[in-house]
Amino acid sequence: MFAKENAIEVQALKKAYGKQEVLKGMDLNVERGTVYGVLGPNGAGKTTLVSILSTLLRPDSGTVRIFGLNVAREADAVRQRIGLTGQFAAVDEELSGRENLVLFGRLAGYSIRSAKARAEELIEAFGLMDAAGRAAGKYSGGMRRRLDIAAAMLVAPDLLFLDEPTTGLDPRSRNDVWDIVRVLAEQGTTVLLTTQYLEEADQLASRIAVIDGGTVIAEGSPGELKASIGSGTIQVRLIHPKQRADAEQVLHRVLDTAVRLHTDHAALSAQVSDPRLAAQALTELSGAGILISQFSLGKPSLDEVFLTLTGRVAQNETMEEGSL
Repeated sequence: MFAKENAIEVQALKKAYGKQEVLKGMDLNVERGTVYGVLGPNGAGKTTLVSILSTLLRPDSGTVRIFGLNVAREADAVRQRIGLTGQFAAVDEELSGRENLVLFGRLAGYSIRSAKARAEELIEAFGLMDAAGRAAGKYSGGMRRRLDIAAAMLVAPDLLFLDEPTTGLDPRSRNDVWDIVRVLAEQGTTVLLTTQYLEEADQLASRIAVIDGGTVIAEGSPGELKASIGSGTIQVRLIHPKQRADAEQVLHRVLDTAVRLHTDHAALSAQVSDPRLAAQALTELSGAGILISQFSLGKPSLDEVFLTLTGRVAQNETMEEGSL
């Protein structure tokens, strides 16, 4: 039975493109009024999942319900309850921000008067008043994304899908979008967020699903996921990056665990189950003549969780995934 408190319920969901099976019996439950994050490496099936949940694709098998509505048999009713913002802004660059919102409002069934009124509400709510009369093509990336999310909110959806909403945005614009998501959640909108930024999921999501190989391989709150891979993580930054291979050997020997090499050639990290081992590692690094500029012991990050669970670092979706 579908739980009344759930906005989304997915059971044994499968989807394939020819011989390529993208979703392999996925199960997923999302409670109403929450921000739910979906993480996964390239080709994991995140975009395919969102496309099915938002009625853009039909599943091959399995059951998908949105607020109790079957997405395959009751797609029109589902569409009245949801909004979708994809990875790229879907606005007309030649129209002004205001004209874009009025156009989307008319397409959603509003009268011209109602569409204009709703557009003004959203322009003010999303901080676009000063730019409302300007062509959208002249907007910054952050402003375009705000306009895109505003368009998705025209019908005040009960459930909003945000598929990579901050891809390509600068940190300030990304923070603006985060503030918008928080406000939406506070107002009762359920948000399903797919993201390439682990910090984004950590900041916004109350629960996170990590998917890989077309299935959910881990699910829980950010704290639960971090706790699942160990009690702490050592972070080391070297004065001389050329010593990283030696530092990796020392940490592996002392901690008896895999050592992560960061894109910063002076940085490496490893999980640690006993804080006393961290002190021993520091002593042995010093004894080996390895010079350290920074050494810290803290809780695992979502980066460590992601790497441990999938064996890969998080990165941007490929174009292939965009069609999957």
